[in-house]
Amino acid sequence: MTSRPHDALFKAAFETPRHAMGLFQLVLPPDVSAAISWSSITPESGTFIDPDLVDQHSDLLFSVQLDGTPALLYLLLEHQSTHASDMPLRMAEYLLRVWRRYQKGHGLPLPLILPALVSHAPNGWTASRSLHGLVEPPPASIPGLAPLVLNHCPLVLDLADSDDDKLRDWALAAFPKLALVVLRDGRDPERLRRDFNHWRDTFREVLRAPNGAEAVAQVLRYVALVTGNMRFEEFRATIREQLPEAGEIAMTIAEELRQEGLQQGLQQGLQQGLQQGRQQERAELLVKQLALKFGTLSPACVARIESATYEQLERYIEGVLTAESLEFLFADASDSLRPEA
Repeated sequence: MTSRPHDALFKAAFETPRHAMGLFQLVLPPDVSAAISWSSITPESGTFIDPDLVDQHSDLLFSVQLDGTPALLYLLLEHQSTHASDMPLRMAEYLLRVWRRYQKGHGLPLPLILPALVSHAPNGWTASRSLHGLVEPPPASIPGLAPLVLNHCPLVLDLADSDDDKLRDWALAAFPKLALVVLRDGRDPERLRRDFNHWRDTFREVLRAPNGAEAVAQVLRYVALVTGNMRFEEFRATIREQLPEAGEIAMTIAEELRQEGLQQGLQQGLQQGLQQGRQQERAELLVKQLALKFGTLSPACVARIESATYEQLERYIEGVLTAESLEFLFADASDSLRPEA
């Protein structure tokens, strides 16, 4: 299980060059796509990514040949699950980082970079799609100004605008197509259950492919992580009914989710137990210190100590040496605590 399920599924689906190729062919202008030698597509290192931006970027980067020349063309895939109003600026920073890194190793000229943004923001991509859209006054508002202002317009594939019919028509392999479906719908388990029959054949196609069981497991694991244990159990019932051949995989994912929950519960319980143990030790120490200094403590005083927080106990222990009386030590208490006469 992962704390970044969106990234994990996206990378699993599109780190394969032919899957990335299919996605880029969807968003690139036809003439640009035709000029690319897609047989040359090669994964590149993701080390260009700025550590400060790693949570917003999926580090999928590829090189190709453009128009039959040895020039490099870098392709950047990125997905965004929530709106980011400054996305054109952040992506421009990313491109500059790639170019700087390339210049250090290879000098000039620089390779072309075509960035594509895949959005699965719940209500569609409504933020600006260009740097000019972030600038005031708008460069287009003054004749002759726009060419003087740096601009950047990433390609955007908005899954919220893609209905089932459009998605089915996309020339993608079954696994990346299914990944886009659950990225779009994964946070709406009711829709997943309602529309499952629309994608049942795609699930079966993924299962029949090499490593198909692993791919289906990645899809179901994503659904489990974004919907939660109880909602996934409802979705698993739909799988058992409509796609029994994936039932065992779904059961395994459910067990992973359950075991992870148990493990988290055990860890939380252990931490709570350790904290309670430390708190009890501090309370016992404080009772001993106060009894030595002020004599036998009243039941009310002992109850006050036992109900104190760990931070309060630490403060009381620090104040024992200088306290002239219990009233002084427990000045923040609501009642006056005194030793027995």
